[in-house]
Amino acid sequence: MKNLVVLSGAGVSAESGIATFRDAGGLWEGHDIMEVASPDGYAANPALVLDFYNKRRAQLKEVAPNDAHFCIARLEHNYNVQVITQNVDDLHERAGSSTVIHLHGELKKARSSKNSNEIQDCDGDIVIGDLSADGSQLRPHIVWFGEEVPAMEQAIELVSKADVLLIVGTSLQVYPAAGLKDFAPSTTPIYFIDPAPSIESHGKLTVIKEKASKGVPMVVNLLNIEK
Repeated sequence: MKNLVVLSGAGVSAESGIATFRDAGGLWEGHDIMEVASPDGYAANPALVLDFYNKRRAQLKEVAPNDAHFCIARLEHNYNVQVITQNVDDLHERAGSSTVIHLHGELKKARSSKNSNEIQDCDGDIVIGDLSADGSQLRPHIVWFGEEVPAMEQAIELVSKADVLLIVGTSLQVYPAAGLKDFAPSTTPIYFIDPAPSIESHGKLTVIKEKASKGVPMVVNLLNIEK
């Protein structure tokens, strides 16, 4: 089967009721982003940061995958699908996607404050005093601003071997993830789904001006037609 790589962002999860990482005011759920998504913010007020992600983790129990998630999962019937997501939720997995690479970490995991490779599952709250196996304070397994993106090399390798690239739910403004599309082979068709795209269709790039739940089925239809 051909390799179909999906690069997904916050717009996919937004339709399930999860607040997007950034809005026009630079806030996330009422907090300045750097307060809750940077090493400096964590160092300044770890209790606030832990509570912030505890609330995000609890919210996952109140939401469900939407049509875009399920449609991406069904693509596995005809393609070798690899999902590379900027999202920290587990909605792709719950929809049935087999392979999901989380560039920015996962809400349902925690890690050591000292060793980023010391990772464990986390379904409940993390509070001050919860320790990793190495004795350090547990923190959310989230890649904050200023931190390296450990999965980037793997993501680049997958995109470089893509026969089809589908980009959905991301405005391609946050780097280094935004640069992933540039690693796709020159012959690879790219489908970009965005309700307010900043680019237009050209060459191998097809822009679909729709939200995720409507645009992904449209791409599936196009792929079926072009087989």
